[in-house]
Amino acid sequence: MTFWLTLLGYQATWFAAVIGAGQGLWWPGVTAAGLFTLWRLSVSPHRLLEARLVVVALAVGLVLENLWVRSGLLDYAAAWPWAGSPAWILALWWAFALSIVPLLGYLHRRLLLAAVFGAIGGPLAYLGAARGWDVVQFASPQWHSLLALAAGWALAMPLLAWLARRGLQQDLHGGTA
Repeated sequence: MTFWLTLLGYQATWFAAVIGAGQGLWWPGVTAAGLFTLWRLSVSPHRLLEARLVVVALAVGLVLENLWVRSGLLDYAAAWPWAGSPAWILALWWAFALSIVPLLGYLHRRLLLAAVFGAIGGPLAYLGAARGWDVVQFASPQWHSLLALAAGWALAMPLLAWLARRGLQQDLHGGTA
């Protein structure tokens, strides 16, 4: 049951962030991510690990998103609070980190597969947000932006999966994770 509730919570956060940004609002995504976090950490047997994954995902997301924006590859709607990675897109990185342990366990030991899924799934999520809600604009030619997204997510996914595996192993062997 937690699997399905986590999936629904993540998807609700994604839609709140993207639809909110489409209306020029940054706060629906941040609020949804906060509520998702409160619920997720209340039911997780790996609270500390998941909190650490959030910190890492936020750091990775901040670096990648700022790189993509500052290089002119992406431009976001509702770009508050600064010109760079908006709060709503960082909320999606934050919420995504909370799905790594409960939803993506099959990737924890399959890092190459995690990289492939990241390279495909990451750009598809941005395309969906761009085409469905016009909240992200890609530089021309569009394939440059999609290639950069694929490369970034091909690195981010296996990193997060590896950290999750490592933390779960520490939990299993009595360490703190």
